[in-house]
Amino acid sequence: MERTSFTLVLLSIAGGMALLLGIVGIFGVVSYGISQRTREIGIRMALGAQRREITGMFVRQGFVLTGIGVVAGLAASAVSMRLLSSLLFHVSPMDPLTYFSVTVVIVAVAWLACYLPSRRAATVEPVSALRSE
Repeated sequence: MERTSFTLVLLSIAGGMALLLGIVGIFGVVSYGISQRTREIGIRMALGAQRREITGMFVRQGFVLTGIGVVAGLAASAVSMRLLSSLLFHVSPMDPLTYFSVTVVIVAVAWLACYLPSRRAATVEPVSALRSE
């Protein structure tokens, strides 16, 4: 029982580190992508786009990518759980509560990672954004 418990602790630590790396990766990629589109944001704002519209545009694009990632992740986890089912005790390999809670956490993290950089980008003055390049 000790060996199994140790394996589960190591898997939990690895899963937590993967989530942390995913958070940092999503935030970094979205921030970089938004910074590359500073000129576009400046043009949109100069033509009358509101900050809420700019933020919503980037969050929607992030949710499309998040949706694709969630579907691919759920499919991959369904396949890989057959291999790891021997480590589970009194839990079904396809536990809907676990899948739902993890999906909610990932979507919330992706929303935050998309919202914060887009909100910061929406505060850019149009004139300075157009002069930056």
